Amino acid sequence: MNNFSPHDGMPPKPGTPAIIYNPVIPSDSIDVARLLGMLLDYKWWIACVVLVFTLGGIVYASLQTPIYRSDALVQVESRRSVSPIGGPENNGDETIQGASIAAEVEILRSRMVLGKVVDRLGLDTIVFPQKLPVIGDYVLRNNITRPDFSGLPLIGEWLNNANHPALWADENIEIMHFDVIDDLRGQPLILKVLGGEKYRLYMNEEILGEGSPGTEAHFLNDAVQVRVKALNAHAGAEFTLIKLSRLGAINALASRLSISEVGGTNRGPSTGMLRVTLTGADRNEIRQTLDAIVDTFLIQNVERKAEATQRSLAFLEQQAPELRTRLASAEDRLSEYRASVDSVDVDAEGQSIIKQFIDIERQVNEISIQEADVAQRFTRNHPTYQSLSRQKSYLVTERDRLNQRVNAMPAAQQEVIRRTRDVEVTQAIYVNVLNKLQELELVKAGTVGTLRVIDTAAVGGVPIYPKKASMVGISFVLGLLVAIIAVVVRGLFNRGVESPEQLESLGFPVYATVPLSGDQARLDRVFRQRRHKAGNPGILSNSHPTDTAVEALRGLRTALHFAMLDASNNCLMICGPSPGIGKSFVALNLSAVCVQGGQRVLVIDADLRKGNLHYAFGHASAKGLSEVLSGRLDLSAAIRSSGVDRFDYLSRGIAAPNPSELLMNVRFAELMEKVSEEYDLVILDTPPVLAVTDAAIIGKLAGTTLMVARFQMNPPKEIKLAFSRLENAGVEVRGCIINGMQRKAAVAYGYGYYQYSYTSGRQRKGLAEHV
Repeated sequence: MNNFSPHDGMPPKPGTPAIIYNPVIPSDSIDVARLLGMLLDYKWWIACVVLVFTLGGIVYASLQTPIYRSDALVQVESRRSVSPIGGPENNGDETIQGASIAAEVEILRSRMVLGKVVDRLGLDTIVFPQKLPVIGDYVLRNNITRPDFSGLPLIGEWLNNANHPALWADENIEIMHFDVIDDLRGQPLILKVLGGEKYRLYMNEEILGEGSPGTEAHFLNDAVQVRVKALNAHAGAEFTLIKLSRLGAINALASRLSISEVGGTNRGPSTGMLRVTLTGADRNEIRQTLDAIVDTFLIQNVERKAEATQRSLAFLEQQAPELRTRLASAEDRLSEYRASVDSVDVDAEGQSIIKQFIDIERQVNEISIQEADVAQRFTRNHPTYQSLSRQKSYLVTERDRLNQRVNAMPAAQQEVIRRTRDVEVTQAIYVNVLNKLQELELVKAGTVGTLRVIDTAAVGGVPIYPKKASMVGISFVLGLLVAIIAVVVRGLFNRGVESPEQLESLGFPVYATVPLSGDQARLDRVFRQRRHKAGNPGILSNSHPTDTAVEALRGLRTALHFAMLDASNNCLMICGPSPGIGKSFVALNLSAVCVQGGQRVLVIDADLRKGNLHYAFGHASAKGLSEVLSGRLDLSAAIRSSGVDRFDYLSRGIAAPNPSELLMNVRFAELMEKVSEEYDLVILDTPPVLAVTDAAIIGKLAGTTLMVARFQMNPPKEIKLAFSRLENAGVEVRGCIINGMQRKAAVAYGYGYYQYSYTSGRQRKGLAEHV
């Protein structure tokens, strides 16, 4: 910073601190350097925001319920086998090829498999306790028992309340049976623990009834059935019971189930290895559930593979009694015929024909069995079925040919051969059927599916969610982005003046840049709190004469000496475009600096609306300018001493309802003329230019006008508008004072920085000798 601009015209008076002026000319390009400087200026604020977000991420990650994953490995074997009753390859049920892997995956996801698991484990019953707000899951998950909150006011009494519904880690309930009618599935029921091993059931805040552990309780005419096995909770604890629909429970289980083929590629052969995974918050639950899913999948696979054998068994069991009856009938008929015609022997030709009949009938019977099996799985147009039909037709033709040979023999011989044939053929078929039955029983007992469990369900020790490191990292990055965006947006929207060059480029001379100091900030707090005492505690130049802001005002005092040489009077108006920019501070401390320079100074609080100069002197505002202008008080009685020789002030007086009219009164012009003659310098503190017209009225009577602009608060356009408004009213503004300059990286990198370096007289002498 500097205490005066190049337009001041003269260097500081001898004895004032030396000033080193180091301007850096700003660039017209996009000011990336300024944005970087702003980030440096707000580095601690950014750090705090990042810290808050990071801590929030840690807390959020800690409060999240961990989700674990259990997985199992199942192998789908590819096999080729024949039908259990013989015949061609059965590619429909027993062969696992190509797309059959996908088929097994869909079977594993099917409602047939998952529905059995839901029924087996009772997954359609949901029971969860009432928890503490926000931290309830964390308390139960980390087994935190109920502490003593008696030392905490209000909340301690609330948490220690015996009837509080929230549970802690040492409390639980075990439901043995819970069932409702279909219309009440999905309807939440509230179970509230009562004293003395009792509980009460609610639905929609309506009491359904009471029950006790160990007994089956029926409610709503048996629409709700509950049996509590164990109840370990304090009186007042609440549990929510929900009976899901079977389809809803299946869908909920399916949403947690994932199946993928291990090692398979789009181009390479299928491995047949399936990785089955299940996620959930309860490690034991997901392990048991996944084991149940895999077991059910294996059982249905075995049952599916045994279906063909079971169908064949059913067919043969149906044929065996009929064959036994036919055999007995054939034997009876042969015995009766032999008895009626005495014994008739069958010659060699007849024996040969009978053997051929037996062989043909056995083959026809086997083909019939196979045909019955194939007919259950294929249509009559299937090649397998057509092949069996052709074989059967051939055998029937052979049988007819043999019958023709028999018909050519003598009558007695024909009858013996036919009846003997019936006995022998039926007996051979019956024995074959009995053998087949025994074989199929063995096949059924030893049926092995095409699935094999390689790895049973196992649960990892580390949860898959939340990823705490990732969450904390994301929170850190998010906090950093939010902080940076906030700083950049604030910088883009806050286009307040930051350097003299900004105003000088608009043609407004800058007479001084007054830096911001900690003492000035404390002075503002004193103004706001109204804790003032006599002795000018509110004037910085008196309490801290070496402050950098005071030194800058001393430079302004020197510049004013030359700027007011051609002025119409010795009255100086200090104005500004908006409130809260430090006009009063500049007016007061410039007055004090001029008094220290040997001048007799009067400072007038011309802000008849909200003037507050009287606070700096520890006096009330009454008996001031408004009373003088209204004619109720003489000027000599209104002017007060500040407590410092040659330093007087005139307060604003009582807040007037018509300040503009009072200032336009001839009495104000007379007052200005009179005080101009009595004092070396008269400084007027005025209200904001853009808010009211008072400054324009006062400026016509003041010989010199300076406008105060606040660092990073008043945009150049706003200052230009204030200049135009005063010029339109006939008031010439000599220049500007930039108040509250701060040493910021954004200014240093963006517009150049005006650096102050103060040295003592001995140091300046040493510097001169060195030069």
